Amino acid sequence: MNEVETKAVKASFRFIKTFNFFSYGTIAVYSTFFALYLQSIGISPLKIGALMAGGPIVSLIANPLWGYLSDRTHNIRLILILMLVGNLVAMQLVFLSDSYPFIFSCMLLFFFFQMPLFSQSNSLILNSIEGTRHKFGAFRLWGSCGWAVLALVTGPILGQIGISRLWLVYTVMMLVAIGFAFTLPQGSSSKTAEGVNYKQMLGNRVFLVFLVIGLLISIPNSMNTTFIGLYMTELGGHTDLVGWSAFLSSIFEIPVFLLLDRYLPRNARTMVSCLILVSALYSLRWFLMAGAGDAQQIIFIQALHCLTFGTFYYIGTQLTALIVPSELRASGQAVYALTWGGLSGIASGYLGGYLFQQVGPESIYWVGTGMALVGIAGFALLFVYMKMTVDKKSNRDISY
Repeated sequence: MNEVETKAVKASFRFIKTFNFFSYGTIAVYSTFFALYLQSIGISPLKIGALMAGGPIVSLIANPLWGYLSDRTHNIRLILILMLVGNLVAMQLVFLSDSYPFIFSCMLLFFFFQMPLFSQSNSLILNSIEGTRHKFGAFRLWGSCGWAVLALVTGPILGQIGISRLWLVYTVMMLVAIGFAFTLPQGSSSKTAEGVNYKQMLGNRVFLVFLVIGLLISIPNSMNTTFIGLYMTELGGHTDLVGWSAFLSSIFEIPVFLLLDRYLPRNARTMVSCLILVSALYSLRWFLMAGAGDAQQIIFIQALHCLTFGTFYYIGTQLTALIVPSELRASGQAVYALTWGGLSGIASGYLGGYLFQQVGPESIYWVGTGMALVGIAGFALLFVYMKMTVDKKSNRDISY
C-alpha cells in the first residue's frame, strides 16, 4: 500500500468514527427527549408506550430486509444513506402533526429506517477494518461518546428554546450525520445471508432458558429507557437533567466494555455466574429508582446503567457465541438481539405505558425489581444445571 492509499485509508477511518459519533448522538437525542415532546403535545403515557412498542414490531421485518439489501448491493454506505434520509423524512412528518394516528403511522415508517441502523453501521466497520490492525471497539467507542455528549448538550439547549423545537435540533444533527455518511467507505462484503434455523437452535435448552431469563431482565430496562424522562419531569426535573441522566448512563460503558474485553474469562459457566451478579445489580438499580425522591437522585442512579446494561449485553453476546454450536452462531446472535431489542421492547411499551398512567411511574421500577429478583433465581438454577452437565473428561462445558 503506497503513501497516498495509506492516507486515504486513515481518512476513511476518521470519517467512520465521526459518523458514529453523530449517528449515535442523533438517535440519543430522539431516545432521550422524544417522550417529553410527545407529552408536551398532549399524548398520554399509555399511548406513548404503544407508540414505542411499534419499533420492535417493525424491526422483525426491517432488520432482515435491510441486511439482505446490503448483501445484494455490496454497498453498506448506500444502505446507510437511504436509511438516514428515510429516518429524517419520517421524523419531519412526525413533527408536523399532533394527530396521534398520523404520528403513529409515521413512527412505524421511522422505525423501519432506524431500527437496523446500528447493526448496519457495525457491519461497515467490521468489513472496513478486516485484515488491518484496527479493532472494532476503537470505532464503536465513538458511538458511545456521541450518545453521551450530544444528549448532554441538547438538554440545556432545549431548556432555552423549548421542547417544541426538538425538531430543529434533531434535523441539524441528522443532516450532519448524513453528510458524513457520504464520506464513508463502501463497506463491501462477499458474505451472503444465511437462513436462520430457529427450530434447531431453540432446541438448545441452555440457550432457550437464557433467552427467557434475559427477556425478564430486558423488559424493565426497555421501560426505563422509554419513560425515564417522564419520570424525571414528574419529580420536578428539567430537560438539562434528563440530558445529564443520558450522559451518565452511557459514558461509563466505554471503560466497562474495555475491561470486559480484557478480563472476562471465555467460559460459559463463569459468564452465567456473572449474570447472577448483574441481575442483583439490576434489582438494586430499580429499587433505588422506585424510591427516588427527586430528579437529581436519578442522575446518579443512572450511572449503574454501565454495570447493568453494558455488562449484561456484552456477556450475553459472548455467552451466545459459546453455547450455540458454531454452525448456528450467527443465527444465535440474531435471536439474542431479537429477544433483547424486539420482544422486550414490545412488552415494555404496553406494560410500561399502562403502569405509568394507571398505577404511577414508581410502579414500573417495583415491577422491574421483582423481575430482576426472578432473574437472579433463574440464572442461579441455570448455573447449577450447567455445572451438573459438565464433561468430566475434558473439564469443559459440553455442547448443550
